[in-house]
Amino acid sequence: MKFCSQCGGPVEQRIPQGDNRLRYVCPHCHTIHYQNPRIVAGCLPVWGEQVLLCRRAIEPRRGYWTLPAGFMENGETMAEAAMRETDEEACARVRDLQLYALFDLPHISQLYVFFRAELIDLDFQAGEESLEVQLFHEHEIPWQELAFPTVGRTLKCFFADRQERSFPIRNEGIAALHPLR
Repeated sequence: MKFCSQCGGPVEQRIPQGDNRLRYVCPHCHTIHYQNPRIVAGCLPVWGEQVLLCRRAIEPRRGYWTLPAGFMENGETMAEAAMRETDEEACARVRDLQLYALFDLPHISQLYVFFRAELIDLDFQAGEESLEVQLFHEHEIPWQELAFPTVGRTLKCFFADRQERSFPIRNEGIAALHPLR
């Protein structure tokens, strides 16, 4: 950040009085510009024994497989964001969303939230951010081609939980982003 969004003056980094973190502060109008984590909301769309994955058409990790997910917009709930992202990336409609996994990624200031969801029908196709979309049985998942650790962890938990017929809400931290091994 270089300029204040209130007055247009240059900002500086300092710890404001009564605070304990470096913030961007405008020395002219004294506005403190707080920066907060971003929320990524997505779905684990299920059809029978299969899950729907999207091959990314955008960076980062273009060409790798992911669950439909993206940054939450102002004015929407997490579930609405997850449904919107599923529609945008896979042109798929889902129902019966159940909160399933929350991943804290403090090193990149993000929180990932995934919902288990049921596909309404098989009328899906690649959206603008996807090269292709496909249903996979567990043994067909391209584990070495998954875009993010959050996706791999969600899928592994889902398949294990499905065997137990119990789907607890999971909350885990992921220390660093690296391709799934």
